Amino acid sequence: MCGIAGIFDTRRGAPISAALLLAMRDRLIHRGPDGSGHYLGAGIGLAHRRLAIIDVESGHQPLFNEDGQVVVVFNGEIYNFHDLAERLERRGHVLRTKCDTEVIVHAWEEWGADCVLHFHGMFAFALWDARTETLFLARDRLGKKPLHHTMLPDGRLLFASEIKGLLACAEVSRSIDPQAVEDYLCFGYIPDPRSIYAAIQKLPPAHRLVWRRGAPPRQDAYWRLSMGQDGPSDAGAASEDLRTRLRQAVASRMVADVPLGAFLSGGVDSSGVVALMAGLADAPVNTFCISFGDPDFDESSYAQSVAARYGTCHRTDRVDPRDPQMLERLAEIFDEPFGDNSALPTLQVCTLARSHVTVALSGDGGDELFAGYRRYPWHLREERLRAMIPPALRRSVFGPLALFYPQLDRAPRWLRAKTTFHELSLDSIEAYCNSVSVIPEALRRSLYSKSFRKSLQGYRAIEALSPHWREADTDHPLLQAQYVDIKTWLPGDILTKVDRASMAVSLEVRAPLLDHSLVEWSARLPAHLKLRRGRTKVLLKRSFEPLISADLLYRPKQGFASPLDSWFRGPLAPRMDRTVGSLRDSSLFNGRAIGRLVAQHASGRRDHGRILWSLLMLDKFLQRNSP
Repeated sequence: MCGIAGIFDTRRGAPISAALLLAMRDRLIHRGPDGSGHYLGAGIGLAHRRLAIIDVESGHQPLFNEDGQVVVVFNGEIYNFHDLAERLERRGHVLRTKCDTEVIVHAWEEWGADCVLHFHGMFAFALWDARTETLFLARDRLGKKPLHHTMLPDGRLLFASEIKGLLACAEVSRSIDPQAVEDYLCFGYIPDPRSIYAAIQKLPPAHRLVWRRGAPPRQDAYWRLSMGQDGPSDAGAASEDLRTRLRQAVASRMVADVPLGAFLSGGVDSSGVVALMAGLADAPVNTFCISFGDPDFDESSYAQSVAARYGTCHRTDRVDPRDPQMLERLAEIFDEPFGDNSALPTLQVCTLARSHVTVALSGDGGDELFAGYRRYPWHLREERLRAMIPPALRRSVFGPLALFYPQLDRAPRWLRAKTTFHELSLDSIEAYCNSVSVIPEALRRSLYSKSFRKSLQGYRAIEALSPHWREADTDHPLLQAQYVDIKTWLPGDILTKVDRASMAVSLEVRAPLLDHSLVEWSARLPAHLKLRRGRTKVLLKRSFEPLISADLLYRPKQGFASPLDSWFRGPLAPRMDRTVGSLRDSSLFNGRAIGRLVAQHASGRRDHGRILWSLLMLDKFLQRNSP
């Protein structure tokens, strides 16, 4: 796992500033503390920070082809590189290392931009072909590894693994994108391709960019996920097939020349991964867990039971919300506002793991692939009701009911009729957007200042979801929702959180459940094998039955989140008071509206924990980035 950066003069091939290139590179030293390198050519500069995982002795970057005309800097892992190396050698290519990076330059020579179709793994890389003066940027199918870029007025393209690499250049505009703020306050993260800065974009997952000097750039998606229900329908056979596929995915991700372990939260996904690892390993697996102390959020006892069953070398740490460096550290590592409060325990478990291993496997992806989120069964129930009621009647009847029904934050969702009435009054994508929103649209608008509402020019965060909803090749409501989550929530929130938190402590995290072949297989499963009669992850849980006890598999889902509601009435209350004053002075918000929100939470009348956390993290970003 590494950090990459680069500068490309798209027009003239003018000399590249070595000082700027190295400054960009070294902003990413946390991603690669084991070494560094750079390449300077005519109008091109590539730089690399290395975290040594495979071929520790000879895998230094940048890495070249035989004649030195093709050069690459690479972040990630290509798990099928042994097979690719053999294929390329049979075609006459000469490989000098045992490193996965080297297959990239030769695959480019063999297949051009289609080389990415041959890579199984997680990656973001930049390749320069001096023979044709062509820059090639690519990002993996699911978006596990990041790549950001910006264009300067003089025609220089700058790119880097993280935004902080680009901000090493004083010429990059720091102007904030109002639409990104709207997206953030809706979702708690900023979906690709937008970033918090108007001048900086993210290369979306499964996209490649080919730019030959002097010609227009070409960017396209090289992979699309099909949600057709033409996969196996027999639950017994499918569960066996799934377990075999998962075992293969885990085995390929256990290849490393450095110490390896796994996160073990006590949930279904991480427990299954650890169970499979234990069956493949020659020694006890190193496992790592985070405790909250609050029994409503703490799964550490379940993690301990899995660790005991499989004889792992298990370690647990505890989150302390009173840590004065906690929020500052989170604001620093994400470079833009990031409102998923599980970033805190994620950073802590990464820190714990890094003190013992260099690579850790995770259970990320199970909820998106196998319908594990609680919002999925609710969405299906609401869709069935919507289908029975004409749209005009839904809006005219349920809209007014939602306005007058009391808000019941602490009630089970089936008793929160205000939310249900409101969502029934909307169309499908509007309702799903509302269900995943941290701050609902009406509340967001009430928090904004008049000047900020004007700067949005009518933009609404739902526009970040709508194209993916339309693109999904299915009209099944569950599969539509899964597709949208895989395209937005997964790369924008889950994988961003894990990448930044792990890389902040120089730890590589691998996600076997997100093997793209497994993702393609699971996407084609019939909906009833994922969600049936309100039961989530039907097939995944059945597949894990020989490996995990039933009381763990079939207990209610908790999720890897923090007890925010109590924290904001306790140790975080003083910080929120300061945040209210800070945001009141910004041009973005109506200070009185934010003050009311905080007062409602402090009094116990409402539970606004997630909203307050999002506002707190936005304020931390604004403070760090004020002129």
